[in-house]
Amino acid sequence: MKPSRRVFAITLAFSLLLIGRGPFHNSRAQDVYDVREHYIKLEAQIQMRDGAKLFTSIYMPKDTSQPYPIMLNRTPYSVAPYSPTEFKPSLGPSDLFMKEGFIFVYQDVRGRWMSEGDFKWMTPYKPKKAEPTDVDESTDTYDTIEWLLKNVPNNNGRVGMWGISFPGFYTASAIIAAHPALKAASPQAPMADNYLGDDMHHNGAFFLSHAFNFISNFGRPRPKPTAIGLPRFDHKTPDGYKFFLEMGSLANANRKYLKNEIVIWNEWMKHGTYDQYWQAQNVPQHLTRVTPAIMTVGGWFDAEDLYGPLKVYEAVEKNNPKTYNTLVMGPWCHGCWARTDGDELGNVRFNSKTGPFYRENIEFPFFLYFLKDKGDPKLPDAYVFETGSNQWKTYDSWPPQNVKIENLYFHADGKLSFEAPVSAASFDSYISDPKKPVPFINEIAIGMTREYMTDDQRFASTRPDVLVYQTDVLTQNVTIAGPVTPSLFVSTSGTDSDFIVKLIDVFPDDTPDNNPNPANVKMGGYQMMVRGEPFRAKFRNSFSKPQPMIANKPTKIEFYMPDANHTFRKGHRIMVQVQSSWFPLVDRNPQKFCDIYNAKETDFRNATQRLFHSARLPSHVKLTVLKQSTP
Repeated sequence: MKPSRRVFAITLAFSLLLIGRGPFHNSRAQDVYDVREHYIKLEAQIQMRDGAKLFTSIYMPKDTSQPYPIMLNRTPYSVAPYSPTEFKPSLGPSDLFMKEGFIFVYQDVRGRWMSEGDFKWMTPYKPKKAEPTDVDESTDTYDTIEWLLKNVPNNNGRVGMWGISFPGFYTASAIIAAHPALKAASPQAPMADNYLGDDMHHNGAFFLSHAFNFISNFGRPRPKPTAIGLPRFDHKTPDGYKFFLEMGSLANANRKYLKNEIVIWNEWMKHGTYDQYWQAQNVPQHLTRVTPAIMTVGGWFDAEDLYGPLKVYEAVEKNNPKTYNTLVMGPWCHGCWARTDGDELGNVRFNSKTGPFYRENIEFPFFLYFLKDKGDPKLPDAYVFETGSNQWKTYDSWPPQNVKIENLYFHADGKLSFEAPVSAASFDSYISDPKKPVPFINEIAIGMTREYMTDDQRFASTRPDVLVYQTDVLTQNVTIAGPVTPSLFVSTSGTDSDFIVKLIDVFPDDTPDNNPNPANVKMGGYQMMVRGEPFRAKFRNSFSKPQPMIANKPTKIEFYMPDANHTFRKGHRIMVQVQSSWFPLVDRNPQKFCDIYNAKETDFRNATQRLFHSARLPSHVKLTVLKQSTP
């Protein structure tokens, strides 16, 4: 027996001797569930195959009259508190789990907090291990499970795994080459690809405020394992628009603030295209032999990781036809399914408590069935919330089979229609000025707000550098259920440009205000963003090999916007806005073909942008429309 295992076993035996074998559910009535009353806590350093030890907190039910499955969460965000006598206030994905009874295990991943080793950004999976000591997140999870099964008493031999955001990435990585005991896994808001659509980049455009604010704290060097966190970066202003505009080009971030201390930031600045650095981090490409039951969870309005859950589900479904695989998408911000009622986001109301519904009727039954053989969740392939109509829907596949692609065309005079344009020559134009970029929100905030994905866009629709198109008042519902794909014919007087497309639901003018309405927002005419994404034009043919635009030449660009499930109701209008900046959510494009990460201030210049909408150059947005709602 290795020393670490011996110490753990002795500690465990002594603890069990002290606590006895009292009934798990025999507790005094109380409003707040007391974790300490029902669980004991142990801490261990679990050794990986290369010798690195990962700090792990283990919470075990005091009741030992039955064996329990293990619920594992691996995180870079700390398993605190760090002491066998200090307890988390709650355990598991929701309170339902700790009241039911599981063995809960939390682990600091390699290189973070109290764990040894070197941290890597989205550690790439190694399909071929040259040496027995080669490691990645899949092997670290495997080794952890193997140790837990052998060293934690009273486990039933089954393991479940869950995690939100970065922990969602670790969950998705664990199922690539899963331990046989891993029976159920739920990657929630998993990062699948940080260049194509999650967190730090969308379609090659750098999400500036989110990336900078996150990594300026998270990426600070950690010379040795520590339980002490670092202070957040001090912007010395609450105004992110002002802060990032005054910072100037991305090249100034190190000179002014980061001082070359953030290794991960420096890596990003060296990899401005979809090269091997980013390609190796793509998770879905490896999901080819998934054996656990999978429930992937995401939010339709997740500002950080909407791309990830859709792509993880898609890869598991495509490559593993015999694997239990379900997708759950609700009207949620990042992780909000786990901690809120989910009945609203910003000014938009969903008319039901979607969070508790998910936790009680979807998540908890899923794990109970696969880890304890209790009940049967009878989950469909896709359990999705349809915003606009505000209803839960179930489908045998995602996107649903009962859909067709409908093109929503741009026309002169700001018109938007499902009928193609017939004019011989027609376009609209605007001047994009990098010194006065279009803000992404109409308020003061230091970073990316969680509400921006449903925010009112009326403030942007009045700007001269934003093109606005809308349909007539809808005479019947139009429900979209799947990808949104802008297909634009554009030109620029520069040699590169960003094109941001926003799909918007325009409420009727007589829509009543919310009640309560503390912000005094007028909902009549509200322009709710349903989906919005940027695209960097130099990547129109390849994210790996950018090409300059030819000045003033009409060029087609087509790009993916993550799926949506929304009903534009009768009496509403559909609007599309097009612009070339979205600041500071997205870094400014100099509008000159160059390495933007190292651009000089002199590289930034105005550009005249044109959007064409003629019979020959019919710019449009492809919508995935449910057939019964086809206009």
